[in-house]
Amino acid sequence: MPEYPALTSIPRRLLLGPGPSDVHPRVLAAMSTPLVGHLDPAFLELMNRTRELLRAVFQTQNELTLPIAGTGSAGMEAALCNLIEEGDEVLIAINGYFGERMYEMALRCRGNVRRLEAPWGQVFSPEQVEAALRERPARLVAMVHAETSTGALQPVEEIAQVAHRYGALLLLDTVTSLGGVPVEIDRWGVDACYSGTQKCLSCPPGLAPITLSPAAREKLNRRRTKVQSWYLDLSLIEKYWGQERIYHHTAPISMNYALYEALRLVHEEGLAARFARHQRNAGALWAGLEAMGLSLFVPRSHRLPSLSTVRIPEGVNDARVRGRLLNDFNIEISGGLGDLKGKIWRIGLMGHSSSGDNVLRLLTALERVLPDEGFPVTPGAGAEAAAQALRQD
Repeated sequence: MPEYPALTSIPRRLLLGPGPSDVHPRVLAAMSTPLVGHLDPAFLELMNRTRELLRAVFQTQNELTLPIAGTGSAGMEAALCNLIEEGDEVLIAINGYFGERMYEMALRCRGNVRRLEAPWGQVFSPEQVEAALRERPARLVAMVHAETSTGALQPVEEIAQVAHRYGALLLLDTVTSLGGVPVEIDRWGVDACYSGTQKCLSCPPGLAPITLSPAAREKLNRRRTKVQSWYLDLSLIEKYWGQERIYHHTAPISMNYALYEALRLVHEEGLAARFARHQRNAGALWAGLEAMGLSLFVPRSHRLPSLSTVRIPEGVNDARVRGRLLNDFNIEISGGLGDLKGKIWRIGLMGHSSSGDNVLRLLTALERVLPDEGFPVTPGAGAEAAAQALRQD
């Protein structure tokens, strides 16, 4: 009979890619909490507390705020298929890989979907969105707040105002921003927003927090047709998470334990302190990379602190560098997607992974690897620049 190795054979990595991020020990411990039924009174009370904590992280009072059983892509699909009916005019702002995914999903919802495009790594201005809506109004405008493929952070508030002025709802992807940079749903006027648990919330992948404004909820309630996905129909899921407690699916109990504990950690740290930590460590990483002679892909004016993109120098082998970081130093970073494959590295400093020690560990490893690729590095230059940035901050 074949032998199958135990899980102890899985190596311990430092996860500095675009997700998942490292998980806090308290979150891992929470997943070993004994199971109860998905309608057990103790679990129902935990569901209530989880919704309160999610509202705090989304900075919203939206009643319809809950975690969907599925990854961030399930959150994306849920937001789109609940708010789009056949024939609805939809405008998708695309400046990276996940904007493209939004577009593909919206087409499957049978909306009349248009593209508004910007170069990968750039962001949209309110004037661009207004020009597109003036030319042809839409019921829904959808865009990515933190584009995981490029590391670009999209300003939102003025665009939300433009969308509302033209009678559209605004849908926002915050998979790589929620819990790492400000996401202010109510103040900005965002109508629908989803995220994932495995990035700045430092939870394993498997749940997708989502929130709908009263206007988006009204759109859902007034649909002429049923939501095309039974499993992702928020009008059904909410009846389980709300006061009615009507059975919809068997909730992933252990994942909900993990999310609850991850949100408690966010609450204990405080949002302002958490955002400052992500910004501080990203600034140190940027200083260290530039001191080594590397350049960042996204301009500082709209650079995402939780995920940085680095141009791969001419003559340096992308896969070989990442392979050595993984095999020799147990550090994971990722390469580019789509048109950026082989052109950039993506480095995540998200949630529990965002620390000054991790920045220094990565820079020290890069200083060991890059010279073997023919890219000269002054020994200690990157780590010293990062350490100085951390001290100054």
